[in-house]
Amino acid sequence: MASDLNKTLSKVYIGLQLWVLIVIGLGVVFLVILSISLWLSFRKKSKRANVMLPLSQAPCMSEEIKEIRVDQASANNGGLNTVDEKFSDRDSEKVLFNVDNGNDSCQVSTRRRGRHWAVSAYKRSSHPLTAPSPLSGLPENSGIGWGHWFTLRDLHLATNRFSKDNIIGDGGYGVVYRGNLINGTPVAVKKLLNNTGQADKDFRVEVEAIGHVRHKNLVRLLGYCIEGTQRLLVYEYVNNGNLEQWLRGDMSHKGYLTWEARIKILLGTAKALAYLHEAIEPKVVHRDIKSSNILIDDNFDAKISDFGLAKLLGDGKSYITTRVMGTFGYVAPEYANSGLLNEKSDVYSFGVVILEAITGRYPVDYGRPQPEVNMVEWLKMMVQLRCSEEVVDPNIETKPSTSALKRALLTALRCVDPDAEKRPKMSQVARMLEAEEYPIPREDRRRRRNQSVNSDTDNRKNSDANRSDDPDSRLESRMHDHPLTQGENGF
Repeated sequence: MASDLNKTLSKVYIGLQLWVLIVIGLGVVFLVILSISLWLSFRKKSKRANVMLPLSQAPCMSEEIKEIRVDQASANNGGLNTVDEKFSDRDSEKVLFNVDNGNDSCQVSTRRRGRHWAVSAYKRSSHPLTAPSPLSGLPENSGIGWGHWFTLRDLHLATNRFSKDNIIGDGGYGVVYRGNLINGTPVAVKKLLNNTGQADKDFRVEVEAIGHVRHKNLVRLLGYCIEGTQRLLVYEYVNNGNLEQWLRGDMSHKGYLTWEARIKILLGTAKALAYLHEAIEPKVVHRDIKSSNILIDDNFDAKISDFGLAKLLGDGKSYITTRVMGTFGYVAPEYANSGLLNEKSDVYSFGVVILEAITGRYPVDYGRPQPEVNMVEWLKMMVQLRCSEEVVDPNIETKPSTSALKRALLTALRCVDPDAEKRPKMSQVARMLEAEEYPIPREDRRRRRNQSVNSDTDNRKNSDANRSDDPDSRLESRMHDHPLTQGENGF
């Protein structure tokens, strides 16, 4: 048997014995396999080198951020009844957006794939977009159907490796850096804090709330980055600061805001909230409306930002139950006390912003005398004493007219009504702010007619008629008679 095998291996083919040919063949196969392995290994290391650049250490959170958590809210509201969130992750995993904005319409769906969120969208419009895209000139990336899928390397280059010098904002949910894309577009890159599971949740919330909608008074989300545990969102850069900076004088090199600029900013914010609450399905409740989240562009147009706390309110739901979160001084009382949230909570917060813009004060300022610590309470007292002229921000060089001031104050009073059902919709608030004269409800007109008919003397009739013809007197009377200015309806 062995001799036969030796004879077979000793046979000569093309000048070489068979066993030599077998050894050569095995050697060639080994070299081919080794070459392929080395090539694949080199390619994998190259990709890893492109994305795994050293990350700078996240800076400490600012101590000036006063985010309300359950325990802090309890300390300020005498105890809160916290309730688990009614929306489960399963409810949030499948969301359908139907956006109707003029002639444009958009449907977007989000669904979970393993540990990542896939987003698909299509948009149809009878009018092509004429504005140049801030993403033009960037290399094509295989994304997930919506927005631009940035690599971590792209954002490292844009922000100079997330340099501390490029930080333009930070809070409990992430750090925002200014950057420039390779096509020159300035952007704001929000790097979500990498808490266990929190970055995924915050990423999902912002994409669902703002990623698919377009409004000139909403900051535009351009794209995102998902690599490893990193979750980053790329927004358009709004280069004129925020409302809080202007009101507090942090932008003093540009001067203080005029009354007209303040009303323009408030009006743009009101229209954006009306769009989120009334024009899309499901509606979006921002849950953290405050002056620092209202960005301002060069034309003093407002752009609402920071949707990290936003909630979606589906069709047929009047409210949802959720943890109490927001910023102290802006949170609606019914939400703080019960955890019941709907769009009227945003209306209350916006009313506080109106009062901020009028007075230039913080919602809560412990550096002031006790009667003035709570801005809403102080203003209620001043209106009751008919001292509304004294609440205007002293930094406004040209004071507003009496009618314009009282119209803004009455709008704010309606927004911060302690009874959420009595607060107006944001579309109504927008009309109040841009109206030449505050709209008079039908019941007020009927009451004045009855008073005129039932008057005992002609002098009384003439007096009532003159008062009804005077818009300032009507506003003064309505402000003084508003439930918020009455002691029994105070907070």
